Amino acid sequence: MLTLVLLILNVICVLVGVAFFTLFERKLLGYIQLRKGPNKTGFMGLLQPFADAIKLFTKEHVGPSVSNYFPFIFAPIISFFLALFVWSCIPSYFNLMDFELGVLFFLVCLGLNVYGLLASGWSSNSKYALLGALRGVAQTISYEVSLALIILAPCFIVQSFDLSSFQLMGGIPLIFVFPFSAWIFFVSALAETNRTPFDFAEGESELVSGYNVEYASGGFALIMLAEYTSILFMSMLFSVLYLGAVPGSFLGVFSFTLVAFLFVWVRGTLPRFRYDKLMGLAWKSLLPLSLFYLVLVVSFLVSL
Repeated sequence: MLTLVLLILNVICVLVGVAFFTLFERKLLGYIQLRKGPNKTGFMGLLQPFADAIKLFTKEHVGPSVSNYFPFIFAPIISFFLALFVWSCIPSYFNLMDFELGVLFFLVCLGLNVYGLLASGWSSNSKYALLGALRGVAQTISYEVSLALIILAPCFIVQSFDLSSFQLMGGIPLIFVFPFSAWIFFVSALAETNRTPFDFAEGESELVSGYNVEYASGGFALIMLAEYTSILFMSMLFSVLYLGAVPGSFLGVFSFTLVAFLFVWVRGTLPRFRYDKLMGLAWKSLLPLSLFYLVLVVSFLVSL
């Protein structure tokens, strides 16, 4: 019973965090672009995320008449479920589960995410949605490879796949030991979560919103919730892996907020890549560098 209560509490905290992160992003992008952002609904716009949620979930559900109905309905639900499920491997003061293989669990959930994305595009029975889904899946799979390899180097150092082990490094954050690894992880996290400058799966200017073009109301809201939940999770994972933060502590909250701020800052600063440049960065730059980094760390450990 206690585990169920903690699980529900965890989900509620994540959803509230997503709501206010969207507000934080819109306000910050507004000030970057010399405008105010949401400031009408509630005090300083604080109720804007809740107004958006009520609007989306109370709108009429409209879908293509020739879509594959059940995959079309369940694809956003699957994406949202996986985005919430992966949070259970994050160590905290009120752990839901004791994960000795938390890193592997995260990588498995990350790999399953592509099925929700592909199902969304394919089941829409629209050429634009399918093209967006194929581009998104190719991008996600490409960056998963370098992301998995770059995470292995810190795992070999701490000799564990348990995320709580990264907080026991003698008070030295791994970002000072592996600054290059942290940079590759952050770039791969941007690509994994379809964020600018790698937001090709939903590039509005050339893809008509990509794989989610046929979604409206609740389905669109679930897709956006899954995306922003993944962004917050990547921010938390970065702070745990490379900053040695304990989720729930003051340092944990500060480092998590700092990384989430970087996600928004990058969006407000950098233009979108060209698609061939994106794939070239993954296979010609990040993958060889990740392999070299991993071989270097293993060689160092073997020589000790």
